[in-house]
Amino acid sequence: MNAVCVFCGSAAGSNPAHAAQAQALGALFAREGITLVYGGGHIGMMGVVADAALGAGGKVIGVIPRFMIDRELAHRGLTELIVVESMHARKAVMAELGEAFIAMPGGYGTCDELFEILTWRQLSLHDHPIVLLNDGYFDLLIAWLDRAAGEGLLRPTHRAFLRVGSTPEEVLQRVREA
Repeated sequence: MNAVCVFCGSAAGSNPAHAAQAQALGALFAREGITLVYGGGHIGMMGVVADAALGAGGKVIGVIPRFMIDRELAHRGLTELIVVESMHARKAVMAELGEAFIAMPGGYGTCDELFEILTWRQLSLHDHPIVLLNDGYFDLLIAWLDRAAGEGLLRPTHRAFLRVGSTPEEVLQRVREA
C-alpha cells in the first residue's frame, strides 16, 4: 500500500477527539511509509491530518481546485500540490492516486466524496478498500446503510464495501485486510 486517500472536513469541529484521530492517522501514515492523498487544504481536519503526516516525515499529496487557492485555502507546505479546475476533477484525481480510501468526520464534502467512491466501487470502476474511521461520529450513517441493506435497497455485497474501524491502527488493518 503506497498511497491512501483520506476524506475529511475542512472544519475542525467541536470534538477534540476527531482532531486527535486525524493527528494519529497522519503520523501513522508517515511511520508506515504511506503517502497521504487528500483535498489539499490547510484548514480543519484536512490541515490536521496533513500537518501530522508532514511533521512525522511523511509524504503528502494535496489535490485542490483552483478556486480554493484563490480563497487562500491551499496548504503551502505539502510534498506535492496538484491544482485542478473543478471539484469533479479533484475527486477523479484523488481516486486515481489512492489505493484505498478512508473517511473521517466531516460534512457535506466528506459525505460527497465517500458516497461517490462507494458508488464507483459498486459500478466496478475500482476495487480499492473503503473504510470509515468511526469514533461514534458515523454510527447513524452505519445504521442507515444497514437498514437500506435490510430493506433490500442496498445489496449486502455492496454494503460490505464499507468497512469500519475505531482507531487509526484498526482502520489501516481493515485497509490491508481487504
